[in-house]
Amino acid sequence: MIQLQGIRKSFGGHEVLKTVSVAIPEGQVTALIGPSGSGKSTLLRCVNLLETPDEGALAIGAETIRFQPGQHPDRPAVQRIRQQTGMVFQNFQLFPHQTAIQNVMEGLITVKRWSRDRAYARACELLTKVGLRDKADAWPASLSGGQQQRVAIARALAPEPRVLLCDEPTSALDPGLAAEVVAVLGALAHEGMTMLMATHDLRLAAQIARQTVFLEDGAVVESGPSQDLFQHPKDPRTQRFVVTLQG
Repeated sequence: MIQLQGIRKSFGGHEVLKTVSVAIPEGQVTALIGPSGSGKSTLLRCVNLLETPDEGALAIGAETIRFQPGQHPDRPAVQRIRQQTGMVFQNFQLFPHQTAIQNVMEGLITVKRWSRDRAYARACELLTKVGLRDKADAWPASLSGGQQQRVAIARALAPEPRVLLCDEPTSALDPGLAAEVVAVLGALAHEGMTMLMATHDLRLAAQIARQTVFLEDGAVVESGPSQDLFQHPKDPRTQRFVVTLQG
């Protein structure tokens, strides 16, 4: 179980997250939806501490960090949290000077200190998993957007994280290429990978996520099973959002 409790975050005096609490069950996919500026990407980035909350608490497994205004969390504790997360970004962020397989191997060699042979075997396994074993030696510039995102997913999975964090994983792709990525994420969900994703794509959330959280103006408006939230939203704000995007 991953718990975010009372998370607050401000930028330049603007409060982006307002005492947000979310529980992410292990072995399931949780989607964060909401209009632009609702705080969903910031909340996602708070889980792996790319953004440090001003207040609140974060727990992943046995590790808990509590945040206080003006205080920086203990660096070893931050590293223990980050070691349990893998991040997939909207714009792929592959290293352009490395091939697909080198991108997947890089963190295993430089961070986890694996041997090159062991990292190579793991990278081959993951590129096969995302359907790109034949592109192992391709440069990112020669790959389509969907292929680059699948390499990015393989890279995030390489160190066997406890949770995969996906920040708008399909928003930079046209529908055809997005379908490739959705298929990979769907397969991971079927295998029981714990995932937390921020997305504007309600079809992606409805298809993959067991639980959906709707945020607006930095606060949780409604959360629950995805089927219930999309088909029978209770709060008028959720109703308007769902109808607007589905329409």
